[in-house]
Amino acid sequence: MNNDNLKIFTGNANPELARKICAHLDVDLGQAQVSTFSDGEIRVEIGENVRGRDVFLIQSTSPPANHHLMELLIMIDAVKRASARRITAVIPYFAYARQDRKVAPRVPISAKLVADLLSTAGAHRILTMDLHVGQIQGFFNIPVDNLYASPVMIPYIKENFNHDLAIVSPDAGGVPRARAYAKRTAASLGLIDKRRDSKGKAQAMNLIGDVMGKEVVILDDIVDTAGTLTEAAKVIVMSGAKHVNACCTHAVLSGPAIARLTDSSLRRLVVTDTIPLSDAAKGCGRIVQLSVSHLLARAIHNIHHEDSVSSLFEIHF
Repeated sequence: MNNDNLKIFTGNANPELARKICAHLDVDLGQAQVSTFSDGEIRVEIGENVRGRDVFLIQSTSPPANHHLMELLIMIDAVKRASARRITAVIPYFAYARQDRKVAPRVPISAKLVADLLSTAGAHRILTMDLHVGQIQGFFNIPVDNLYASPVMIPYIKENFNHDLAIVSPDAGGVPRARAYAKRTAASLGLIDKRRDSKGKAQAMNLIGDVMGKEVVILDDIVDTAGTLTEAAKVIVMSGAKHVNACCTHAVLSGPAIARLTDSSLRRLVVTDTIPLSDAAKGCGRIVQLSVSHLLARAIHNIHHEDSVSSLFEIHF
């Protein structure tokens, strides 16, 4: 297929993922200088012609989220002012997604604000993966394609965790995702009844479902400080599970996450490369990283050629 009008650029959040995507598409990664002035302001210079081109900007808003988000906004503005025909922001990990509603008086809905910022900057389309809640798509007035990591996660689960399997959601909000995985892996379903005591701290209280003697996979979209994950694993082990593993799409792994994982009863944490692993995470022998570059590459190809993206939601074994 002709990719002459396709241009792909990346910021500094996850250049390795961008290179993998370009390798799948057999295109060169576009030349762009994304750096910082001495006063901390971000400097962007696109190094090639994008006039009339279909431009894809690959940038996870991973930690430091504010810096990477600002890089993306300025990149969008740069290619817009360079007369790009269409601008798609490829955001494998969408930050601020957990601030999707008012949970207390006088608090913002930050996910909506970020959506407005991207649209105002000039993005025509958003391509992302495993949004924390699907309703965030409605915050945008431009098309949003929300891919799932299941086409890489489910085959891994079936190949590696196939002994009397149970899929457990660490909270009520993740039950639909866990149910979908359980159905496709012929596994039983469980749920952790969780109470959050204070900001950033979670205490798992009770397991709903039978895990006695089972191989358990805790399923979540994000692992941040790993408090929820490790508390859930503790409850599951106390309930008689044979082994406890976890699959989480976005490996934020901030603060005490690595120490908590190291001290936990989790045998394996499977994540994707929507966020690059830190050196500490790479040194943790329990973390396995799978690549979603081929899924994002297929989505970019289909969007560029005006083909359906819905085929990417199908899981083939």
